[in-house]
Amino acid sequence: MALLGSHFASAPAAYHEAGTPRTTASVFLSSPPASEALDALSDALRALWRSDLQARPGSVQVRRIPGEDWAESWKRHFKPLAVGRHLLLKPGWSRRRALPGQRVVVLDPGLSFGTGHHPTTWFCLRCLVLDRPAREAKSFLDLGTGSGILAIAAAKLGYHPILAIDHDPDAVRIAQQNARRNRVSDRIRFRELDVKNLSVRHPTTCDLVGANLTSDLLVGHRRRIAACVKPGGILVLAGILRREFRSVAAAYGRLGFQLQARSGRADWTSACFLRSKERLPCADDLHRIRRAGRKAV
Repeated sequence: MALLGSHFASAPAAYHEAGTPRTTASVFLSSPPASEALDALSDALRALWRSDLQARPGSVQVRRIPGEDWAESWKRHFKPLAVGRHLLLKPGWSRRRALPGQRVVVLDPGLSFGTGHHPTTWFCLRCLVLDRPAREAKSFLDLGTGSGILAIAAAKLGYHPILAIDHDPDAVRIAQQNARRNRVSDRIRFRELDVKNLSVRHPTTCDLVGANLTSDLLVGHRRRIAACVKPGGILVLAGILRREFRSVAAAYGRLGFQLQARSGRADWTSACFLRSKERLPCADDLHRIRRAGRKAV
């Protein structure tokens, strides 16, 4: 990346093929590069290969990309997505009609993460559909709401009340816009809040909690997240790399959460946990246990 960026004015991008040692770095230019620049880049790659025994030989390729109306062509990649027979997600330009009884969420890709097509988001949506309220209302907490897709889908499916938080003010603003577009803004309370600032002593508890976050946040703030789930409630964890799932599941298992279902797609693993109806140990409990242990010694 640094080598490619030093030879051209444009910022490079890199793509690593999972399960292989191959990485492709690319840079987009408005005009063909000079042959001298390509020769210099090839020489630098060979020098890097000779100086680093662990480096693999690389090659330089130049490819012309045909002109295209990117403002329209990128839309081909965002198609309607049905989550069972009860939920349909589609972009604003789609004319697809919903099935009878199917709730519709209209969401265009934007700056915030979440269109439903990523395996982690899809799993969270699936859990929302499967656990949707039948007669009695169920509350939902969306940790790291991003585009607001989960909170909006929950509102469409009948969850109430709904709280959605994100540490990024831009994400909260976009999520609120998406909620207004789907006419559910009055059913969702959005807050700019970091998961590390969730209260452990006086948490907001919900029947279903979705946490589509990175593994370090899920493990590092597990007690704060766990405290948000009502006894007997459901916790959906997503955003977990396959190799990290065992440690995440073990961390929540020690807090009284039982694994109910898991899904692995691509390099991602997501899971649904049931919280024990027994009270979780809080920080004061742990302090008393440690203090009692010191006295016994």
